[in-house]
Amino acid sequence: MKLHEVVAVVTGGASGLGEAVVRKMVGDGGKAIIFDVNDERANALVQELGGNVQYARVDVTKEVDVAAGLEQAIAAFGLINVAVNCAGIANASKVLSKRGVHALDMFEKVISVNLIGTFNVIRLAAEKMEHNEPDTDGQRGVIINTASVAAFDGQIGQAAYSASKGGVAAMTLPIARELADIGVRVMTIAPGLIDTPMFATLPEQARTALGAMTPFPKRLGKPFEYALLVESIIHNCMLNGEVIRLDGAIRMQPK
Repeated sequence: MKLHEVVAVVTGGASGLGEAVVRKMVGDGGKAIIFDVNDERANALVQELGGNVQYARVDVTKEVDVAAGLEQAIAAFGLINVAVNCAGIANASKVLSKRGVHALDMFEKVISVNLIGTFNVIRLAAEKMEHNEPDTDGQRGVIINTASVAAFDGQIGQAAYSASKGGVAAMTLPIARELADIGVRVMTIAPGLIDTPMFATLPEQARTALGAMTPFPKRLGKPFEYALLVESIIHNCMLNGEVIRLDGAIRMQPK
């Protein structure tokens, strides 16, 4: 699949990793629809990038929102053949701390957005992709999810986040095996320390220190590097059912 043939649904597409993917897809001649809840940022991106990008206000945890967003994409562009799941939230809370016990509702919320939201988009996007015309390899679509290195070496305070991202990583292979029957590939990217809006509020000294933790290159990753990996996955039909760390060889310490 070439990028000019891509019609991509990008969750969390108004900022950070998702925005970088939207810019990459549209910049290379493809089309994208942003699933997000940040109206201001999403509409500004649509204004900037023009007619090959649309915005649908979608809460990924809600079936009705995702279904309506997919219908909007198909009405606008005829089909969807790529889904990139970037929507996610993070929290930092110990199971036990001086402030008390980890709030159960916060754990549930992180799981709901990061894991259940990702699965919600996967299942409904795959249902649409099943009806696409196959290419010469029999491929009808590509689904790319976002986990995190926290899925494998989560730090103190990341129980909820690590559990959610670990779930995304763990379901990649079984879903890829299942969707192979309809020619839909499933991959997951596990980013390390990437310079997204999550880091934007930190002082420059702190950002530099975090970047220096990476063996090479000794800096924070850039969102466009995530988008480059998305592009490679779309191009390479043999990439399927795998989780790729995009982390400069970092292995996170306990804290």
